Amino acid sequence: MSLLTTKQVQEIFKVDRSTIYRMAEDGRLPAVKVGRQWRFPSDRVESLLGQPSSLGQPAEISASTTGDVTDHPGAALDTFLPPDTAQAVADLAADLFGVMAVVTDMTGRALTTVSNPCGFFTAVYDSVYSPDRCSVGWRRLGEEIDLEPQFVPSHLGFLCARSFIRIGSNLAGMVIVGGVAPGQWPPTEDEIAAVAAETGTDQATILNHVNEVYWIDQSHQDWIIRNLSRVSDLISLLADGHGRLVQKLDSIAALAERLPE
Repeated sequence: MSLLTTKQVQEIFKVDRSTIYRMAEDGRLPAVKVGRQWRFPSDRVESLLGQPSSLGQPAEISASTTGDVTDHPGAALDTFLPPDTAQAVADLAADLFGVMAVVTDMTGRALTTVSNPCGFFTAVYDSVYSPDRCSVGWRRLGEEIDLEPQFVPSHLGFLCARSFIRIGSNLAGMVIVGGVAPGQWPPTEDEIAAVAAETGTDQATILNHVNEVYWIDQSHQDWIIRNLSRVSDLISLLADGHGRLVQKLDSIAALAERLPE
């Protein structure tokens, strides 16, 4: 194992130095302090990307997980996270932030229903939209290399933000919030046509519901961004704890099988 400098990690993640420092200080990026400088274990940095990466050439985040809290490498997030627990956290995030929220795995597959959906999303989803197409849009959010949450345009035009869920040191899923109107809204005719083509939805349906989104100001958006990681961290802790419990129960069951009758 080698130690990377801050500059090398910047080249991998394509973020500024202050972002790297913040992520190191709050534990989102594995790091050690050598004197007054941060150093980053290369193997653990690479594990956040899902596969080994060359400096300056970010690797695509892997859709698979290898949870080091259990003996089941490659197991999916829903192996560690009971559905009712994931749904409860999604509902909490939606109520807390006042926007829509969903929990997915790294492929964009929803592990919960969408909590507090905006009218625009519901109209498109209830029209001819399919969960598979939704998953494609959500998966794109997971392919963004920036580990810090930020609001970005979604495949439906409104803004979404995501924060990663981890199993051990591996990316296992996402908490996605959204349905937020960007600065320029409603979309232009060309943009509406593009959304219609993307989703297979009639343009008239989009026009009738396009303003049924969440209108929140910049300070509210900034507040969501500051706290979204806390929600995904909560899910990470719950999943980790559940995984450890399952591992212990499996060990007890295996031991019981070896006991004499």
